[in-house]
Amino acid sequence: MKTYLVTGGAGFIGSNFILYMLDRYSDIRIINLDALTYAGNLENLKSVEKDPRHIFVQMNICDREGVRGLFEKYDIDYVVNFAAESHVDRSIANPEIFVETNVLGTVNMLNCAKQAWLKDGAWAQGKKYLQISTDEVYGSLGETGYFTEQTPLCPHSPYSASKASADMFVMAYHDTYGMPVNITRCSNNYGPFQFPEKLIPLMINNARNKKSLPVYGDGMNIRDWLYVEDHCKAIDMVLCGGKPGEVYNVGGHNERPNIFIVKTIIAQLHDKVDAGIDESLITHVADRLGHDRRYGIDPEKIRRDLGWYPETMFEDGIVKTIDWYLANGDWMENVTSGSYLEYYKEMYAGK
Repeated sequence: MKTYLVTGGAGFIGSNFILYMLDRYSDIRIINLDALTYAGNLENLKSVEKDPRHIFVQMNICDREGVRGLFEKYDIDYVVNFAAESHVDRSIANPEIFVETNVLGTVNMLNCAKQAWLKDGAWAQGKKYLQISTDEVYGSLGETGYFTEQTPLCPHSPYSASKASADMFVMAYHDTYGMPVNITRCSNNYGPFQFPEKLIPLMINNARNKKSLPVYGDGMNIRDWLYVEDHCKAIDMVLCGGKPGEVYNVGGHNERPNIFIVKTIIAQLHDKVDAGIDESLITHVADRLGHDRRYGIDPEKIRRDLGWYPETMFEDGIVKTIDWYLANGDWMENVTSGSYLEYYKEMYAGK
C-alpha cells in the first residue's frame, strides 16, 4: 500500500485529486493535511468521510514539528504539495501571507521529507516530492507562442512570484541533495468544488442571483482552461512515471478570453435557469494591477514522455461545470457562509 501526503487536500484541486485517486486505486492511503483557511472545504470530501483510506489532519504546512510527526507516524511514499494561497487579488492586498505559505511552507515540507527519506547519504527507494505549480510563474505571452518548460520564469504578481520562488527551492533540493522531485505547472483549472472567488464559479453564482458580473478591463485577457479531472490524471502520471528533476507543463489547449467565458455562462443560465439572465449584468471594472494578458501552455513534453493529453474540451467541460454548480446550490451557500466548517471539524476530530 502506497501512502500519499497530500497538502491542501480540502481545496479545489486537492480535493478533486483525492477523490480521483481513491476512486482509481483500492490499495492506497491518503493523509490529507489542510489548514482549513477560507478556501479549504471538507464538504468537498463528504463522499469519502467514512473511507478509512482517507485520514484528515488539520495542520498548516509551516508547522515544522507537526509535519515531522506525520512523516514519523506514517511511511510516506509521495508528497503532493497543493497547499498554497492562490488568489492573485489577495496577493496584491497582502503579499506577506503568500510568502509564508507558498515559500516558507514549501521549504518546511522539503526539509521534513528530506529528513525522513535521506538516511546515511542515500535516498529511500520509491519516494517522490511533487510540487503543484502554475503557468503564472512564466509571466505573460503576446498574441502568439506558448509556454514550454524552457520558458524563463518571469512572475508579475506577488502570488506568481511566491510560486516561482517555491519552484526554485524544489529544484535546488534536487540539484543540491539529489532529492527525487517533480514540478507540474498547470493552466487555469475549472470544475466542481472551486471556491467562488475564482472567475467561473463567481460568475455562475452571481448570474443565478442576478448580481453584477465584474469583468476586468476589456475582458480580453486570455487563459488556457484545463478541466480539473484531466489535471488529476496528469498528476498521477507524473507521480508514477515522471523522471526525477523534471518539470511538466499541463495545459488544456483551450484558450478563451475572459469575456467569452462570462458570455458562455450567461447563455447557459439564460436557457437553464432564467430568461432574465442576460449580458446586461456585465460590468467592466478597472483592470487588475499587473494583469497578465495571455497564458498558453504547450503540453507536448508530458504527452511525449508520459502519454497524457487533455481529454475534456472546453465546450464540454464548461457545461459539466455549470450543471454541477446548479445541482449543488447548497454547497455554494454553505461555502460562502462557512456553515459547514464546525460540523466537519468535529466529525474528523475522532478519526
